Amino acid sequence: MATQAPADPGVAAGRATAPAVRLTGIRRTYGDVVAIAGLDLDIAEGEFFTLLGPSGSGKTTTLRVIAGFERPDTGRVELAGTDVTRTAPSERDVNTVFQDYALFPHMSVLENVEYGLRVKGVGRRERRARAAEVLERVRLPHVGGRRPVQLSGGQRQRVALARAIVNSPSVLLLDEPLGALDLKLRQEMQVFLKELQRELGITFVYVTHDQEEALTMSDRLAVFNDGRIEQIGTPADVYEHPGTEFVAGFVGVSNVLERDGRRVTIRPEKIHMSTDGDGEPGRVRDVVYLGMVTRYVVELDSGGELVVVRQNLETSSQEALEARGRRVRLSWLPEHTYEITVEKEGDEQ
Repeated sequence: MATQAPADPGVAAGRATAPAVRLTGIRRTYGDVVAIAGLDLDIAEGEFFTLLGPSGSGKTTTLRVIAGFERPDTGRVELAGTDVTRTAPSERDVNTVFQDYALFPHMSVLENVEYGLRVKGVGRRERRARAAEVLERVRLPHVGGRRPVQLSGGQRQRVALARAIVNSPSVLLLDEPLGALDLKLRQEMQVFLKELQRELGITFVYVTHDQEEALTMSDRLAVFNDGRIEQIGTPADVYEHPGTEFVAGFVGVSNVLERDGRRVTIRPEKIHMSTDGDGEPGRVRDVVYLGMVTRYVVELDSGGELVVVRQNLETSSQEALEARGRRVRLSWLPEHTYEITVEKEGDEQ
């Protein structure tokens, strides 16, 4: 009997440390439109990673390239160290959850969840057991006999999740899955999704244009703009240390100031506003009362304006609104300002 040569320990170690998803030099065009321009990205195993950006920024195309629904013009797609650039979607160890759920209306919930197992040839008894188990995991143990039309939007989304995770994929791709839900339900599902990802330990790659959603759920996020990644980091890093003017303006609200020939950014909640003392003088031009906080727009005597946000700890709506037209002074700590870069037109990533 022939003996198998021992595995190269260097290769084995490389596979063990390979990221769950690696994109190298990915470019995707549609005619003259560049959807993705030379993209490099590593996503770690077990990470909740969000692709954040406005419509048309390239985030969904990137997700579809990972899934195999789109083939890049150039570049390489790896899953756990294996090149899958030219591998069919059905042969990749990933599943995708879409915004519109994509459930089969003529099937019961249980039949929808076990569909992927049936396609793979899993026996009836095993697939029923696994489908029931995953419905329990998504907190829907008693709806297996219903049709999708009999469920609420949040329940249908959880059924779509159950169908996607029943095969235990190594990577779960989620394309704006909460976009069709109302605000309260969307916030509840954000918490649910993060808890589910922790329980499963599966790598989640999540696409959204909602900054709050990205900041709430992500371990790390990539901010997309015009087919390129502007910045990658933890939610706190990206929010508190925006690297470009686009990131500063897109992720939350930020003020951009010119100081000593440099452009710096400062978040509205970091600015202290008072009626006396030191600081830049100005006049409150507008006041927006938002319940928990009030937003003030202050015209500076030196030119330009800053947005300031203050918590309404002991302030009524009437007191807040009376600030309109008032003379104030604004101050902030130097460590709360961060220099940003402005990418010149025509720059390539």
